[in-house]
Amino acid sequence: MPLVTPLSPNHDAETKQLAEFFNETLGFCPNSVLTMQHRPAISKAFINLNKAVMANEGRVTSALKRMIAWVSSNATGCRYCQAHAIRAAERYGAEQEQLDNIWEYRTHSAFSEAERAALDFSLAASQVPNTVDDKIKERLYKYWNEGEIVEMLGVISLFGYLNRWNDSMGTSIEEGAVESGEQYLGKHGWDKGKHV
Repeated sequence: MPLVTPLSPNHDAETKQLAEFFNETLGFCPNSVLTMQHRPAISKAFINLNKAVMANEGRVTSALKRMIAWVSSNATGCRYCQAHAIRAAERYGAEQEQLDNIWEYRTHSAFSEAERAALDFSLAASQVPNTVDDKIKERLYKYWNEGEIVEMLGVISLFGYLNRWNDSMGTSIEEGAVESGEQYLGKHGWDKGKHV
């Protein structure tokens, strides 16, 4: 049972219109957004931030952004966000081999060295205490420019917010996210946890 009950998708007309973005990314409006509607300024600001962070401005693909989100969510333990991130990665064209082997991104041949650098950055930036260091920086700059690094950290930071929101809220997970979580993450023990 979530800490706060999600409101109807029709509760706030402006949020509803902005939330159409999630029909593309996930195939549904997330319960997290429906909960944020208790204060519509928060739901609207969040959706606009999400759209800005996930926009493609360089070589950081939509699929890679969602895999960065998955690594961040895995590091913090938010099962809700893990399932959402892997679902969105699938919907945005991540290779099947990457989806099937996301847990082994450091060693699996489906991931390039540039992707590994980005995903290691996500892991280091998502830990408490933060472990981003000169070695991570050096690897990032080998493959990515400063604007692309800003895009990556935008994803990591956005999911830092979402991980805290959804794990504290105990947000109920939607069926589509459950399907993706079970398909790609279940073999490594993923389940809904408190997000029933």
